[in-house]
Amino acid sequence: MTNQNAQSPAAPRSRFRWRPDPWSATALVIAALVLLPLISVFWLALHPSENIWPHLMATTLPRYLGNSLFLMIGTGLLAGSIGAGAAWVVVMYRFPGVRWLEWLLLLPLAIPAYVGAYALVDFLDYAGPVQTSLRAMMGWTSAADYFFPRVRSREAAVLVLAASLYPYVYLLTRAGLRELSGASFDVARALGAGPFARFWRVGLPLTRPAVAAGVAIVMMETVNDFGVVDYFAVQTLTTGIFTVWLEARNTGGAAQIALVILALVLGLVMIERLSRRRSRFHQMSRQQRGVVPTELTGWRGWAATVACALPFAFGFVLPVGVILSHAVEKPDRWVDPGLLRAFWHTVATGGLAALLTVGAALILVYGVRLTGRALPRALLPVTTIGYAAPGAVLGLGLLIPLAAFDNRLADVWTAISGTDPGLLLTGGATAIVLAYSVRFFAIAQGATDAAMGRVSPNLPMAARALGRSAGGTLTSVYVPLIRGSVGTALLLVFVDCVKELPATLLLRPFNYNTLATRVHEQASLERLGDAAPAALLVMAVGLVAVAILARANRA
Repeated sequence: MTNQNAQSPAAPRSRFRWRPDPWSATALVIAALVLLPLISVFWLALHPSENIWPHLMATTLPRYLGNSLFLMIGTGLLAGSIGAGAAWVVVMYRFPGVRWLEWLLLLPLAIPAYVGAYALVDFLDYAGPVQTSLRAMMGWTSAADYFFPRVRSREAAVLVLAASLYPYVYLLTRAGLRELSGASFDVARALGAGPFARFWRVGLPLTRPAVAAGVAIVMMETVNDFGVVDYFAVQTLTTGIFTVWLEARNTGGAAQIALVILALVLGLVMIERLSRRRSRFHQMSRQQRGVVPTELTGWRGWAATVACALPFAFGFVLPVGVILSHAVEKPDRWVDPGLLRAFWHTVATGGLAALLTVGAALILVYGVRLTGRALPRALLPVTTIGYAAPGAVLGLGLLIPLAAFDNRLADVWTAISGTDPGLLLTGGATAIVLAYSVRFFAIAQGATDAAMGRVSPNLPMAARALGRSAGGTLTSVYVPLIRGSVGTALLLVFVDCVKELPATLLLRPFNYNTLATRVHEQASLERLGDAAPAALLVMAVGLVAVAILARANRA
């Protein structure tokens, strides 16, 4: 008893001693691998072999930054207006076709922005059907006879990006509006507020957190974009990374530009959180009455139908129609060996990345829940930052340490065996798979964490009491109960891998194409007919993600 009492005061101190266990160690390793590219970018930026920062500041950086800010602000405002307005109309009113439009408005999310850019240029350019028809009707013979807005411009890039990204705002705002009490709008109506006043003074303030979150996602995706700005010849921070790294051969300068992008992204996250810091809305009743839609008849109803159909038409019907017409004109392109190789590369890299990402997220979340230690728990939310980091930044931060490790590994192998194995990691698709895993780890981690949180803690406790090990509890209790969420996470990660362009362009080996890079490569050569089959396959995969989102958000 005396010895036990003497040791008891020391027991609380032992909680602060980190004693490694397999699950904590594995969780820390996974978190370190996810954060490695960002740490690498910081190191390269702070220790450049040749400091070209003064030269960048005096020449190209202001242009890169100005164009990026223009695109971010313009796309955020336009996508926010379209998404919030469409969500308000479909939730608050009933009009012809609303049941269909409610889900059709999500479909532009399946169209990668760079595909929309190729379709818009093909449709509106000098040789496209619009200008050709105008010249035929009006008798014009050349471009000097009439004025037509320049298609490849910053403004057109904003339109394309907003048409592709507004569903983020629409989806979050629609969910927020459906959670509101109808009494707030009834009171506003009784006080004489018209439709616009109810939207501006009641609906928008109450759903501001959802709108702000959607706009922040849109602006992050705008910073990440490479295909649209490269095709429209708009020099942004993302294209600056490609230029400084691949053309000027200056890794430190590219890393310094990447730091500017990361600063913008972190700024967006902070602004989004600060914008809703003081917003607190509580439901006063557990059985509240939802919003009762107002019936719109006559021209008002059809006006609402047209207003909601326009974003869908511009963001989905136009790109699909243009690409499909090219695919029908050249059916032989469907059996092109290059397309088949790109399809296999896409399935292999995307599938492997999805399995690796979801498996690592499953182990990380379970390890954190099992151990309950402070350090792994603190690192859990930090691992989601990869989703906010653009693919070009992750590609830069991943390739440099992988190449250094690859060369060291090859040197050791050569010293031992006398044969040169080549570059085992960066010489193949391994770097692409790792970049995908880091980029989309937040999707898998979020889905897994939410699913495990819904499992009653009594079930794993009972399994451990019956003699199951920690690994056995994971495989026999958690995995069967959350397999639906795990399957959804696998599909969502795979879909995002298929559409990812900047990281793939930076990390792919020579003559290695995925569907996304094949579309970009062929469209950059103005061979949209050759790019059409790959683009349709990418869009078809994107529709899977939209179907999952629609099912998850079904009212």
